[in-house]
Amino acid sequence: MTEKSPTRTELQTELEELRARVGELEAERDERLATLQRVAADFDNYRKRAQRDQESLVARAGERLVKELLPVLDDLERALEAATEHEEARLEEGVRLVHRSLADALAREGLVQIDTDGKFDPHTQEALLSQPSEAEEGSVIQVLQKGYSLGDRVLRPARVVISAGPPEPTPETSA
Repeated sequence: MTEKSPTRTELQTELEELRARVGELEAERDERLATLQRVAADFDNYRKRAQRDQESLVARAGERLVKELLPVLDDLERALEAATEHEEARLEEGVRLVHRSLADALAREGLVQIDTDGKFDPHTQEALLSQPSEAEEGSVIQVLQKGYSLGDRVLRPARVVISAGPPEPTPETSA
C-alpha cells in the first residue's frame, strides 16, 4: 500500500483552515491581552485611589489632634502672660490648667497612663534600678517616668525602681 500524496487543492484547503485557525487564535490573544491591560489599569487606579485615601485619612487624623491641642496652646499662652506679670499664683493655676487640658485631649485620643502599682511588669515597665527595701522583691517602689499606652500598644514604658527585697542585716544592726 502506497500512500497517496495530498493534492494541491487539499493542501490549499488545509492551508486555508490553518490560516483561519491562526486568525482565530490571534483574535483570542488580542482579546485576552486587552482584558489583561484593562485589569492592570483598573488595579493601578485602585492602588492610586487607596494611596490618596490613606494620605487623606492621615491628614484628617493629624488635623483632629491639632484641633484638640489648640485650647492647650491658648491656655499655655495665658500662663506665659501671667508669668511675665509675676503673678505666681496665676502662673501655677495656668500651668495646672494647661496640664489638665493636654491630659484630657490626649485621653480623648485614647492615651492611657500605665499602672505602676504592685509587681513589676516587663511588658509595660522598664526597671532602671533595683534597690533593697521593705517592699516585696520585684515590686515597684518608685516611678521615675510615667509610661503610656495607646490602645493595645505601649508608646513608652514606665521607668521604675524595683525592690530587691529587705536589706541584708549588717553586723552592727544584728548585735
